[in-house]
Amino acid sequence: MRQLPETDRDAIRLAQDPNFPRWLEQITATGGCAHPVHLSGSTTTLDGATGEILHHYDTRTEPGERLLVRCRNRRATVCPACSRLHAGDTFHLVRTGLLGGKNVPATVRNRPRLFVTLTAPSFGSVHRSGEACRPRRDGRTCEHGRPLGCGAVHTPDVSVIGQPLCVDCYDYTGHVLWHAHASKLWDRFVIDVRRRLASSVGLVQSHFADHARLSFARVAEYQKRAAVHVHAVVRLDGPGGADDEPPAWGTTELLADAAHASARRVLVHTPYSPAVGELALRWGAQVDARPLRTNSDGPDDDAVAAYVAKYVTKGASETGAGTDHPLATCEDIESAPVRGHVRTLMRACWRLGGLPEYEPLRLRDWAHTLGYRGHILTKSRAYSTTYAALRAERAHHMGHTETADAVTERHWRYVGSGHTRGASLIAAGIAEDIARNREAASDALTHSDGRSV
Repeated sequence: MRQLPETDRDAIRLAQDPNFPRWLEQITATGGCAHPVHLSGSTTTLDGATGEILHHYDTRTEPGERLLVRCRNRRATVCPACSRLHAGDTFHLVRTGLLGGKNVPATVRNRPRLFVTLTAPSFGSVHRSGEACRPRRDGRTCEHGRPLGCGAVHTPDVSVIGQPLCVDCYDYTGHVLWHAHASKLWDRFVIDVRRRLASSVGLVQSHFADHARLSFARVAEYQKRAAVHVHAVVRLDGPGGADDEPPAWGTTELLADAAHASARRVLVHTPYSPAVGELALRWGAQVDARPLRTNSDGPDDDAVAAYVAKYVTKGASETGAGTDHPLATCEDIESAPVRGHVRTLMRACWRLGGLPEYEPLRLRDWAHTLGYRGHILTKSRAYSTTYAALRAERAHHMGHTETADAVTERHWRYVGSGHTRGASLIAAGIAEDIARNREAASDALTHSDGRSV
């Protein structure tokens, strides 16, 4: 035993424990969660009329007197099991807003709908993949003596992609401050689309909500240059939301024109700083607003939902932008496993975060995401269902529901999290088995009815 690795010794110790079968049931119930939360306490369900105890659960009968629950982390690099569940919920959340279901009428598929992509502006020339990177015939150099062009042909997997041609010319300050205001820029974009729709049909802008509603779900994605761009499903509804048909003047073409115009027009000003000045922040020049049409050319609804679901589970190590955990000190930046370009952005966050005029932006708290403070996925209230509703539906399907007219008393406290090395190995195996079984079931269903799920 002493010659075995510590992980193997710990796994053997767990397997020899009399409570191992019950512990294994808990691990399986969490889907093989890589970093479960440990809770201690009890739940008692009483009949509301008689006070009779209908059900009682106490962790004192569990292994270690604790119950393991999912960590619910969306990042696949942190917890593959929970991220897979989150991706499934996201797929249904986005797809429901496109095709209906889960209390959303199927008629939404016939509404004016767009798949919008908004990019960050240029902060300096970076290396690109594909054909010749940045060919120039004059061979000129920048003021720092570095070439302004690059004639190499880079493959998509080389590390130089997204790196500045000259780090001294690159606007790291503008990049970080744009990230810090990207969510506000999106809010301004949505407001301006509403205003443009109203103006285009002769409505008073303040009365737009009486005639139509703009519903959306958006996801933020880091490009190779470590700059965020936005993908969004935008839908035009009636004033009542998904249950209400849009007005007759509401067309896909009108919505697309408004989206293009607003993306070019909106801007956000940064707070004035003696060191930086005041910056006017806009969306990048590359704007795409593709109509989503039923039974015709254009992005497939399921493909759009799958794309969004796939991205929201990506961790920082997969996108190459930042880290999955906050940085406590400036020294953490130097030891972070990131590219030089990303490390310089983190340093810029830390430097600008020390200026009093930028204190509300909390740039040091968000240095690990390069200053971006928004959620990866956000949606308007009327777009579709919610994560909470999807979790409640799953709990109901699994039989975890409360009896009507019953009173439930809960007493719980946090007592820890994570796994030992041996437990982590076993949990990873269970998560892998569950994923393999789901893939096999999906393949079998695909072959049986000739379509994918």
